[in-house]
Amino acid sequence: MQKLLSLPPNLVEAFSELERVDTNEWFCTSDPVGMKLGSGGGTTWLLRQWEQNRSAEARAEKRILLHAGGQSRRLPSYAPSGKILTPLPVFRWARGQRLGQNLLSLQLPLYEKIMERAPESLRTLIASGDVYIRAEKPLQDIPEADVVCYGLWVDPVLATHHGVFVSSRKEPEVLDFMLQKPSLAELEDLAQTHLFLMDIGIWLLSDRAVELLKKRSLKAEGPTDPAVLWSDLRYYDLYSDFGRALGAHPRIADDELNALSVAILPLPGGEFYHYGTSRELLSSTLALQSKVSDQRQIMHRKVKPNASIFTQNAEVGIKFSEANENVWIENSCVPASWELGARHIITGVPRNQWELVLFDGYCVDIVPLQGGGWAVRPYGFDNAFKGALDDENTRYLNNSFNFWMECRELTLDDFPGRHDDLQAAALFPVVYDVEMMGQMVAWMTTNPTSWEVRQKWLEAERLSADEISARADLRRLYAQREAFAKKNWELLALNYEKSVFYQLDLADAAREYHRLDLPKPAPLPDDAPLMQRIHNRMLRAQVDKLGGADYKADEQAAFGLLREGLLADLYEHKSRPMLNVYSDQIVWGRSPVRIDMAGGWTDTPPYSLLAGGHVVNIAVELNGQPPLQVYVKPCKDFHIILRSIDMGAMEVIRTYEELHDYCKIGSPFSIPKAALVLAGFSPKFSEVAYETLTEQLQAFGTGIEITLLSAIPAGSGLGTSSILASTVLGSLSDFCGLSWDKNEVCRRTLALEQLLTTGGGWQDQYGGVLQGIKLLQTEPGFVQQPLVRWLPDHLFVQPEYRACHLLYYTGITRTAKGILAEIVRSMFLNSGPHLSLLAEMKVHAIDLAEAIQRNDFEAFGKLVGKTWTQNKALDSGTNPPAVEEIINKIKDYTLGCKLPGAGGGGYLYMVAKDSQAALRIRETLTREAPNPRARFVEMSLSDKGFQVSRS
Repeated sequence: MQKLLSLPPNLVEAFSELERVDTNEWFCTSDPVGMKLGSGGGTTWLLRQWEQNRSAEARAEKRILLHAGGQSRRLPSYAPSGKILTPLPVFRWARGQRLGQNLLSLQLPLYEKIMERAPESLRTLIASGDVYIRAEKPLQDIPEADVVCYGLWVDPVLATHHGVFVSSRKEPEVLDFMLQKPSLAELEDLAQTHLFLMDIGIWLLSDRAVELLKKRSLKAEGPTDPAVLWSDLRYYDLYSDFGRALGAHPRIADDELNALSVAILPLPGGEFYHYGTSRELLSSTLALQSKVSDQRQIMHRKVKPNASIFTQNAEVGIKFSEANENVWIENSCVPASWELGARHIITGVPRNQWELVLFDGYCVDIVPLQGGGWAVRPYGFDNAFKGALDDENTRYLNNSFNFWMECRELTLDDFPGRHDDLQAAALFPVVYDVEMMGQMVAWMTTNPTSWEVRQKWLEAERLSADEISARADLRRLYAQREAFAKKNWELLALNYEKSVFYQLDLADAAREYHRLDLPKPAPLPDDAPLMQRIHNRMLRAQVDKLGGADYKADEQAAFGLLREGLLADLYEHKSRPMLNVYSDQIVWGRSPVRIDMAGGWTDTPPYSLLAGGHVVNIAVELNGQPPLQVYVKPCKDFHIILRSIDMGAMEVIRTYEELHDYCKIGSPFSIPKAALVLAGFSPKFSEVAYETLTEQLQAFGTGIEITLLSAIPAGSGLGTSSILASTVLGSLSDFCGLSWDKNEVCRRTLALEQLLTTGGGWQDQYGGVLQGIKLLQTEPGFVQQPLVRWLPDHLFVQPEYRACHLLYYTGITRTAKGILAEIVRSMFLNSGPHLSLLAEMKVHAIDLAEAIQRNDFEAFGKLVGKTWTQNKALDSGTNPPAVEEIINKIKDYTLGCKLPGAGGGGYLYMVAKDSQAALRIRETLTREAPNPRARFVEMSLSDKGFQVSRS
């Protein structure tokens, strides 16, 4: 997907280097200097410049256009680098954000999701660079139309400051007409018959709409020349010109534009944060930080004296108080010798020891210049940098510009060049040492009587705000920010108890540690919170891995700590097995397998421990039988015999050491060994201490013989290992009188997998042990006990649907452990992209459950297909080429399909469009089997789940 940015001229050449982006994916240009093209003309210019510099292949891709090339009059602090690159602090309630994030990096994921969901006919998205828009809910389907616009339901007062989409109450999704900044009276009149949504600046255009936009942006009518020159363009606004010509009753008559089809979509759970002014920089950031007040969701423990104080990439020596309201310090040094009040934005200030007092509402921006030196730019918190210098209404700092001049005995003659526009006035001195910089700041703000400094100001080269942006040395600006950030990394890590450090995207943190050559954080003490210790160890491992050093010890320590947390409760509540059968009885346990429909991976620690999981899965029998079976019976000798019918293996256990050897690679009996340990046949988990296993079995009253039967090929993806473990544990519970219910059996299965170091989540065992189809949900915490909601089985048992569920063994073997380890590693590291996708998967599970509750077969099948798409996005190893080849043969006959479990091979579950399509699928894959082992397996819904009985 291509990203096209319209930026300030000075940023264009440096953007890819400073932001470290791929120039094949990102394209930057600026509007022609001195020309005002509007958002429509600017879009045309940006597209034309991009088209001339990109291959036909790239031009065929979907593209996102961001307009961020304005002067930033009302947000001077980020004018040189553009508002779109404004650094934004990590949200205190969020996990997986980057310390170096900016407005652009926060904006982009939503736009990418929209474009991924958009029909192929909508290839162009246009958005503004000074807003941050969030969608708290999944996006709805995007219709086919020439123009699709997103809006928000807002208070009418807010709508009067923006564009408004007006739709008839009878057809709310169809645009009737568009207004720009309507009055409250207009909106009140419309409210009787119409609905209105605030335009949030996210527009999707078809190629036809794009061509008409280009055409309207030209001075002369006629064919649009690909090599359009800037002189051919005119001012044309996307919103007030193009937009008002759209709809059923447009406000501008234009036959071609009036004929475009338009759809209006409310952004689900939409939130709109504007970053157009200095005041909004603080208010929007504060609103974001305050979204969550539940302290259980906030990892760090720091309480600020005022919630509207924000410091980042900075060295701050002063002590803040409650009075320091609305303070923003970024890329700056503010030593203890400064005194601050309220409403300050301080940016770009290098290390200094100034004695400086800033009155309320005073801001300071220092900008490094090309060729050396700095521009000193103090300004007022609410300055808009508009108006003529001799206009009494032109504000500078807290007073009129005339008053500012009077205090310093200056006249208009002291300002060469333009006087008609404060933005273009030569006001800001160029200095070449930090001491003089401080004197200039003081004289221009709070110390106007220093005549020596006044003289130096008169003699200095002075720049206008426009000239500062043009001459700014952005590489020096970024280098200073990086130097401050480097120190901040170390301080945040040391102060982990009160900082956001371990809720950051630690994969990104590891890359920054490696890039900045920072020493990795020391291991945390044993009394630190367990999850922070886990994050710490995996971060250390990742830093070493990137540096080519040995990382295994820290990585294993991270997994070991997770294991410790999940087993802690079992160490405290040990078992006491007691013989509970007659000498000639056999305990027979059997279980179905499971197919996961949605939400898989959200059940996996550590993600489920931090965020809880949502899963929909179904218990199925194969070929009319529960395929996993376990037999437990007494043995006359005081030892343990383990047998596997399907593997043709046997092993005799006589010692604790042999029983504890459950992690031996390739052992067919790892599961029953670990199950026996958890059942209390081990000093680790036994209430009563015994010297030897023989002594314990003598006290128990018999030896034990366990026979396993798994009528499923290895690596099936049907949760076989976990469900077999549950079947063994459940059978042992009955045999040993442990009285574990199904929930306890499943909980101990999660612990068993930790003992085996295979990891894994809780959904496999619950999927097979509990019957039918169900939605399983857990809350955050180390004790993962799902709330079970059984769903109706209509879509699976009724004749018109039953034949549409197909299960096919691909004959392709795989092991989940590699995929599992990689994804779990990303969870340990709070990888932002992974956490975002996992959050979507949780919501998706609810959507699929609701489709089943509605008996909506088509929606169910398509949502199964979406599950597969999500799994592939989480790890590409899910869908190897051999599997993709099979799916391609039958995808036209399915609503959706997926490999159960981690993917990579095993079984393929398909939802056919109808019974005829199911026959076509059977014919195709039977005729074109990928290998001699591939075959269809009959599946049926299990209405019993795990069962145990005795002879």
